[in-house]
Amino acid sequence: MKESSPPIICLLGPTAAGKTDIALELARHHNFEIISVDSALVYRGLDIGSGKPDKKTLKDIPHWLVDIRDPSNPYSAAEFRADAVDAVEKILDKGKKPLLVGGTMLYFKVLRDGLAQMPSAKPEIRQRILDLAKKNGWQAVHQRLAEVDPESAARIHPNDPQRLQRALEIYESTGKSMTEFHQEENNEHQSLPAFMSNLVFISVQPQERSTLHDQIAKRFHQMLEIGFVDEVKVLFNRGDLNRDLPAIRSVGYRQVWDYLDGQYDYGTMVEKAIAATRQLAKRQYTWLRSWPDLHRIEAEMGGESGIIVNKCLKYYNKAP
Repeated sequence: MKESSPPIICLLGPTAAGKTDIALELARHHNFEIISVDSALVYRGLDIGSGKPDKKTLKDIPHWLVDIRDPSNPYSAAEFRADAVDAVEKILDKGKKPLLVGGTMLYFKVLRDGLAQMPSAKPEIRQRILDLAKKNGWQAVHQRLAEVDPESAARIHPNDPQRLQRALEIYESTGKSMTEFHQEENNEHQSLPAFMSNLVFISVQPQERSTLHDQIAKRFHQMLEIGFVDEVKVLFNRGDLNRDLPAIRSVGYRQVWDYLDGQYDYGTMVEKAIAATRQLAKRQYTWLRSWPDLHRIEAEMGGESGIIVNKCLKYYNKAP
């Protein structure tokens, strides 16, 4: 690590923990520019359900990697890594402080650790996996993955179709498991540019998970009140999107999409969306428990964000 490298704050944590308000406070008053680390915010038209800041906020406070893709065009972790490094460099060149903030833990991981050079997707293999899932459920995909790549199967939850599909797709395409690719990656570690050598990871999370669960339910009902179903209806009626695209698989969007598709009623949709969001938060906590050198800040939901802002600044100022 070079002493001349300024600290670069990575603000992460479970969904609905209040990261956005803290990031906006840091940007407004402490010379930070925000780089979104969120796999839904990259897509145009995914606004309410992704918790995207409103248009005025996006205009007043610079945000990077927001609204950069159409939902029909999937965005990869490799693209995020390249775009995030580029954004950090440009922010530093302006004399500003980069602030990477979000809850997509895989993006933070590839930023820190690099990314194995995985093979490109083969449409016919992907379709074969989707057909298996449609016929026998994602549990069957998980069982098949456990046969060929038990390490990945142990890491990936049976209810995480995107990662299940990708892991099995890699094996079916190459005969080599995702675990083997990652082992090769560890042997040939991709280093970050010098100006990215001082990443400071700060996690904001409530002391009690039950508090977060209540906030998740409250926030989803608020999304519904301001037009979330109508937002998804616009995407649903486009005709060129489907539920297997990463954008539509985003938590909340997938459940509303299936409701619009007649798979279940409104009440069931609400229950499933809240449950899926809580499952996402649980997976995020699992990532955070294994994160090395993580500074944890406990947040009181609805509390004073200024206290947390000052703690973030403390970690920034004492970084090597």
